[in-house]
Amino acid sequence: MGKTGFAWAIFEWARNPYYILIVIYIFAPYFARDIIGADLLASGELDALGPDEALRTANAQGQATIASVTKWAGLIAALSAPFLGAALDRGGRLKPLLAVFLGTIALCSGMLWFAQPGGAGLPVWAIMSLLVAAYVSYTYSEVTHNAMLSVSGQPERLSMISGLGLGLGNLAAVLIFVALALLLILPGAIQWPFAEPQFGMDLTTFDHARIAGPICAVWLVTFSIPFFLNAKDPGVPGASWRAAFVSGFQTVLKTLREATKYPDLMKFLIARMFYQDGMAALLALSAVYVALFLDWGFLEMLCFAIFGSAWAFLGGIFGGWLDGKVGVKNALIIEIVVMVIAFSAQLSLTQDTLFFGAMQNYQVWDGLVFQSLSDLTYLSLISVVAVTVTASISSSRAMLVTLAPAGRSGEFFGLYAIAGTITVWMGPLLVELFTTAFNDQRVGMASICLLFGIGLAVLLFVRMPERA
Repeated sequence: MGKTGFAWAIFEWARNPYYILIVIYIFAPYFARDIIGADLLASGELDALGPDEALRTANAQGQATIASVTKWAGLIAALSAPFLGAALDRGGRLKPLLAVFLGTIALCSGMLWFAQPGGAGLPVWAIMSLLVAAYVSYTYSEVTHNAMLSVSGQPERLSMISGLGLGLGNLAAVLIFVALALLLILPGAIQWPFAEPQFGMDLTTFDHARIAGPICAVWLVTFSIPFFLNAKDPGVPGASWRAAFVSGFQTVLKTLREATKYPDLMKFLIARMFYQDGMAALLALSAVYVALFLDWGFLEMLCFAIFGSAWAFLGGIFGGWLDGKVGVKNALIIEIVVMVIAFSAQLSLTQDTLFFGAMQNYQVWDGLVFQSLSDLTYLSLISVVAVTVTASISSSRAMLVTLAPAGRSGEFFGLYAIAGTITVWMGPLLVELFTTAFNDQRVGMASICLLFGIGLAVLLFVRMPERA
């Protein structure tokens, strides 16, 4: 693989824990439940409601707030990231740009330590601004980092380098999860393996959730150093970024015009805009939903993360196998349909009942985590969602290659990337609107199914070439 290939991969070891810990599993649920929801309950605004209704309203507001953050970040990225990507092939050195993006993520992440309930730390608007700025910078860093892959090794090694990066990113997050559990959570819960949480951390003031921000910041800065020292930069020293952005903008427009000559390719890209946005919202908001609705704590979220990651790995293998069995279009349809069915089954679960009230929930065992039948059922369904989400990503890439004109798949992968980002704000917007309008988390999350439905409907009208 070589030093440059490993340097490219280790970038994700440094950066990806931010997204996994902050955006998905730790900070976002904490912000939604213990700051937004708890502060709303403490304010007295919901005193006229019964306890259950007040909690439901507070949770709904927490979910809507996280959806709003994701919506605004996605909208900014959608309007700018595609043109950044087009300019990167024509501009100057990329490492200085990455240093700015990573510095922004690290600064915003470190500041999250001051996000405390009750207004003791940063105000809500400041926390939301930090999350939006970091999310957009994360997207920019991903686009820039991907642009450096082509010079990170021999062509036949690039898939292995890319896969190593994803694996290292998830491994880093798991190691941090385990460290937090062993050093803070388990000592606080069962006095093992230490008699009390280490480093003077106080779980009653949510130090274990807030410390995730500084940890990710230090981790990012520390492990980015090998990347900056050893990664190969494809940029041209002294090249004009202004000229690069003008040229990139023109290239994006040209590719869009070219794509109109291939109607089935355009229909596929339109379909992908919708179902990809549904998947993005599902991934970004599912942890917030389950933390609030089923009241999962840190240990449950840790198990959720590890369990889902393992099944997601298998999903890539399953997607390739299914493509070969039934064809890429049919495979993609099957994957999305099964994903929606599993997601709907997850939404049917509450702390009291299963399958929209068809069964009563009950305690299965008295262990530390996943004690009830609802918890265990939701966890099992995560495996189905993780496999189908990953498999659909694999099938979508294969479908683009199948539909693209011979020898031009690389060109149209740029348009494929645009289709994956241009409407990324739509899913969070729907969740925010429906959650707020119906004051119900389940209704808010269920709105994502509208995007899957539209995407599937368009996908059905895509005609595949005979070679598929």
